[in-house]
Amino acid sequence: MKRLPDFTALLLTLITLVAVYQVTTRIYEGVPHIEDEVAYSWQAALYSRNQLAIESPPCPHCFLTPFVVDYNGLRFSKYPPGWAAALSLGVRLNLRDWVNPLLAALCVWMTYRLVSRMTRPLTGLLAGLLTLTSPFFLLNAGTLLSHIWSFFLTLTFLLAWLEITAPQTSIPRWISVLLGGLSLGLLALTRPLTAVAVAFPFFVEGIVHLFRSPSAVRSSLLMTGLLAGGLASLLFVWQYAVTGNFLLNPYTLWWEYDKIGFGPGIGVQEGGHNLYWARLNLKHSLHSGVSDLFGWGRISWLFLPFGFIALRRRKAVGAALAIAPSLMLFYMLYWIGAQLYGPRYYFEGLISATLLTSAGIVWLAGRLSAMRRYSRDWWLSRLRFALTCGIVFFLIICNLWFYLPARLGGMVHLYGSSRQQLLPFQSQNAADLTPALVFVHRQKNWREYATLLELSSPYLDTPFVFVFSRSDEDNQQVMRAFPGRKVWHYYPDEPYRFYTAPRP
Repeated sequence: MKRLPDFTALLLTLITLVAVYQVTTRIYEGVPHIEDEVAYSWQAALYSRNQLAIESPPCPHCFLTPFVVDYNGLRFSKYPPGWAAALSLGVRLNLRDWVNPLLAALCVWMTYRLVSRMTRPLTGLLAGLLTLTSPFFLLNAGTLLSHIWSFFLTLTFLLAWLEITAPQTSIPRWISVLLGGLSLGLLALTRPLTAVAVAFPFFVEGIVHLFRSPSAVRSSLLMTGLLAGGLASLLFVWQYAVTGNFLLNPYTLWWEYDKIGFGPGIGVQEGGHNLYWARLNLKHSLHSGVSDLFGWGRISWLFLPFGFIALRRRKAVGAALAIAPSLMLFYMLYWIGAQLYGPRYYFEGLISATLLTSAGIVWLAGRLSAMRRYSRDWWLSRLRFALTCGIVFFLIICNLWFYLPARLGGMVHLYGSSRQQLLPFQSQNAADLTPALVFVHRQKNWREYATLLELSSPYLDTPFVFVFSRSDEDNQQVMRAFPGRKVWHYYPDEPYRFYTAPRP
């Protein structure tokens, strides 16, 4: 019986792996839908060949890749290298669609371990279940975005921190220091502002430990911080490698106003980003996220107050609970919010919500009274337990039956992107067209072209090389650069027809 919670959590982990893979392949069809995903996919393909940047192609704007910049003759992604490096491992093994599902499964297992460590196994199991059934979690886990990776790193850091400050296992302290420093440093190489927000509550708690804890704890925390800082400093090395300037943020090479902070020149608002727009972004993000959190509509927060009551005397949970508000606070410095996949800039704060909610549910359910059968207390304890369990069961079923299918269904063919768009180039007759230079003529938007990049590579060495058709002069320049390829003109509204010249 002592191992039953672990076996149950393992079952939840396996269900998560299958469920997220289904979201990846059936809802998102394993193709990028937004600019960020296109850029991450391109960057991972580049990293799979052990390169940070490549030479810019002829007519760079003819080979448009969102958020991939051309600077000083080099082409590279604006995004920090952490997530692309992890995703490139899947690219190398031709298992890209499995990377985020595997990380999502690990996140559910680690949520169980973390919450169990802070409270008890039953609460940990409930936290794992809430994570698995969260529309917010599944919406992001099935994408090619970096949030599941950064959530995994956040949970790893939290577990390492607990083992350093309050060890409960025989794991050598140096291993916890190594895991804590590496995970926080990698988080900084993935999402720098997120890393600062996640680290801030623990920085405050760490200062307290420096005055109150034994020397072994103090030295371990200092070593963790030094290791994380050393690894995070590689971000400036990466910036130098791709731009030639340690302090030049590649974000500003795509949009010069894409900066963090307040004032003129930051963001697209007149006069720059300010507290008004920061509060508005926060409001809209929370508004979009409250229903997505657990799929319980506007009452997804229902058990949070009870969680505060349940955890009020547990000092070890303070920093973990502070992650979500810390993310909200720090991302007020960024000029744009996120609503499409829920408030994904706060995604790593999901652990705060599941910890509070699961603890609140367990506290509200109470303990079954062991007093004399059919006494008043006996009946009240069972009524309280049954009522709480019934409400939670009803809410989860409503999410799984109504909210989650509708929310995920709304993401199918998002922005018109679909794997079906690749079929004309994967037919039996397609090989006769290669090696080909395909000029894609825009019909609706750039995504018609961007989806086709799934069949190309940063090196422009695949059977089909897709070109975003521009002026005749630009197109001629590209054709001269690829003299050995057949030239075709492709119009997305006629998916199975290829023209040898632009159609009238």
